[in-house]
Amino acid sequence: MPARRRCAACGAVFKVSAHVPDQSYCSADACQRERRKLWQRVRRAEDPDYRDNQARAQEAWLARNPDYWRIYRERHPEYTERNRSRQRDRSRERRGSHIAETDAPTGQVMPISGRYRLTVLSSDGLAKMNTSIVVELVRIEDDRH
Repeated sequence: MPARRRCAACGAVFKVSAHVPDQSYCSADACQRERRKLWQRVRRAEDPDYRDNQARAQEAWLARNPDYWRIYRERHPEYTERNRSRQRDRSRERRGSHIAETDAPTGQVMPISGRYRLTVLSSDGLAKMNTSIVVELVRIEDDRH
């Protein structure tokens, strides 16, 4: 008599296939989609070749279907409004925090080329790694010729 197991997706009890002794999902279409989705997520996280191939396939599909998102937004105004609302929330949360960008204009003239001593004020609240706020920039005269 075949073993019975509870499906990891829907929770229903199913008969385990003799060909797949460690089967965790029943044969329902929705459960199989869930199984494949989980497999793909793990594979993308662990396999750079698979991840690269998936990215290229997605880019190729988008190149063949350039109007997809425009049409989708036209047909799903609730999606568009929800997305705009969530973006407003994200922007509101970010306001007041310091966001660092490598190419962000500062309104200040950049120092001339040379050797400098930098004094770090803080790196808290910055959006990018390896960035800091410099409060003192002192040029070191180079005695080497």
